[in-house]
Amino acid sequence: MTTTRRRFLACTALTAGTGLSLNALAVEQAAPAWPTKPIRIIVPYTPGGSSDIIARALATPLQQALGQTVIVENKPGANGNTGADAVAKANDDHTLLLCDVGALAISASVYKRLPFDPAKDLRGVTMLAYSPHLLVVHPSVKANNLKELVALSQREPLNFAVTAIGSAPHLAGAAVEQATGASWQYIPYKGGSQSIQDTIAGQTQVLMNGMLATLPHVQSGKLKVIGVSKSSRVPLLAQVPTVAEQGVTGFESGTWQGLLVPRNFPAPALQKLSAELTRIIRSPEVRERLVAQGAEVYTMTPQEFSGFFSQQRQTWASVVKKGNISAE
Repeated sequence: MTTTRRRFLACTALTAGTGLSLNALAVEQAAPAWPTKPIRIIVPYTPGGSSDIIARALATPLQQALGQTVIVENKPGANGNTGADAVAKANDDHTLLLCDVGALAISASVYKRLPFDPAKDLRGVTMLAYSPHLLVVHPSVKANNLKELVALSQREPLNFAVTAIGSAPHLAGAAVEQATGASWQYIPYKGGSQSIQDTIAGQTQVLMNGMLATLPHVQSGKLKVIGVSKSSRVPLLAQVPTVAEQGVTGFESGTWQGLLVPRNFPAPALQKLSAELTRIIRSPEVRERLVAQGAEVYTMTPQEFSGFFSQQRQTWASVVKKGNISAE
């Protein structure tokens, strides 16, 4: 038997014993590197909100890390579900979703008919940041704390701006309303930036929104802050009591920005993307930029992300049921 023949048989035996084939090995070795073309980050809300701010902060360093153009595309509609559905149905391995994970977890409870299943059709890559909600009012509103705001809402009509029916800020407002006896009329928008602008203009009087997008308007005096929806006070607003301190024991809410991909996204690409995003978001330049605006860098592994998503679905489902909240 020739040396070449013996080597061939030895290789065949080895691959048979390990359950592999020469064809499989060849395919594995020939698998293309990722990414191979420009990447789209879909933000399913209007420009200027928390998710949009974070997506644009990540785009350039991610482009440098991966060697491909990274494009941020705003695709608002149906409380983020329009953009999320587009990503869930994408099959090019280069379309990503950056959104409020809490809002995505809420959708299954609020919407009677969704064209996709967030838990089955999308996979979490990593959490990126957490921004507590700020409960704010137009400066003309004659209330300086939660107790005064609740009393005022019981005497006269107050319009409460929310990013959308069934959004995380909407359910946070509903939870406060249920706990305090407040009464306000919810006015839905297509994104956080528009709800902020209308509250600044006085067309709505009350707003619950992520600190990352809302803090600059508090600092400029265009909005008056009533409370922070975090378990402890935040350094940037150390003088402002939390909602929990003002009588809603244990209350905490906020926006959790995370990145997701379609369910069939290749595992090696997912791990690479998770590692790069975690490194970038934790880098001093990006972290300091976000912290200065009121967001906390908060990363998770894909497995931790899945657990968090499941917990959020359960938490907010009870608020949706109690508040009888639904949307088409």
